[in-house]
Formats: sequence, structure tokens, C-alpha cells
Amino acid sequence: MGFLNEGINEVIATTGGNAAPMGIICRSGALSMVLFRGSHTEANIRKNGWVVANLTHDPVVWVTTAFDDLPLADFVEVEAGGRRLERLKECEEWVAFAAQVEHETAETVFVALEPLGEGVVAGTSLRAHNRGFAGIVEATVHGTRYVLTRDPALKALIDHHLAIVRKCGGPREREAAAALEKYIR
Repeated sequence: MGFLNEGINEVIATTGGNAAPMGIICRSGALSMVLFRGSHTEANIRKNGWVVANLTHDPVVWVTTAFDDLPLADFVEVEAGGRRLERLKECEEWVAFAAQVEHETAETVFVALEPLGEGVVAGTSLRAHNRGFAGIVEATVHGTRYVLTRDPALKALIDHHLAIVRKCGGPREREAAAALEKYIR
């Protein structure tokens, strides 16, 4: 499945004017997502029945999409499987999925995914991410929960990961760390 591997794959999901960090679960060839009820991603998937997984190494995009909306100029319209949909304009690779709600709980929605075509390389070469980038992804995940709960254990995890970002990341990762700290204040 292109850039998706067995396990939970962290991507930026786009769903019609919305972008958010999301985990796409790949287990024994089956693809799915678990969404929080009430999110823009959930509403758009119910309405439109599709999601695009965008692979980007830009840490600022990860932080921004977790807490804020991107300008519409950051999206580009594409066609996949006979459908018009949107992906991030600046991404390394993307793949589109038909998305169907299969199960719900009081807090979450389980969505099954079916590819609408092959992933597309958007013009940049494949490259490894550094530990600073990995730290941004982890700190951002904890940050989305921290703003809801103010749990000191989550803050300690954020601080741990941001220390790695400052040590191992480049200028863009440090910029993302500063943005994350503003969002979680």
C-alpha cells in the first residue's frame, strides 16, 4: 500500500477543506481509522465518504493542523477513483481512500478505508525523517490531549519530546516546537 506499513501510520488526513494529523491503521492488509466524535474529520467523512492520506515531513504542518485550520490555498483539488477530492498542495506523497463508518462508540467512530487508486509522489524524493521530526509528531499527539485535560503526565511527555526536538531537529522542527508550545498554553 505504498507508504503505509503494518501498524499505525501517522499522516495528515485531508477531508474537504480540513487537514488533521491522523493514524491510519494497517492490520493484515485491512485499513482503518479511529476518529473522535464531533471532529471536522468525522463530519466530512460522513458527508463525503473519502479521506486523503498525505505524507509530509514539514513539522510545522503537523503542529498547525493539530490545533488550527490551514488556509484553503494549502489544498489542491485532485481526482481519484472518479471522485474530486483535496490533498495538501505541499506533500511528498498521497493516497485517496473511500471511507465508510463501520462502528461507533460514545466517543469514537471506526472508519474502514478502501484505496481509490495508487499513491502519487508529488515531486520530492523519499528521505528519512530525523529524531526531531519524530519528537514533533509525539509531542503533538500528547498536546492534543493535554489541551483537553491539562494532565501533568502529558505535559511531562511533551517536555521530554520537545527536548529531543531541540537536540536532534533542524530549524523547521524547532519552529514547530515553538508553535506547539503556544498552542498548548
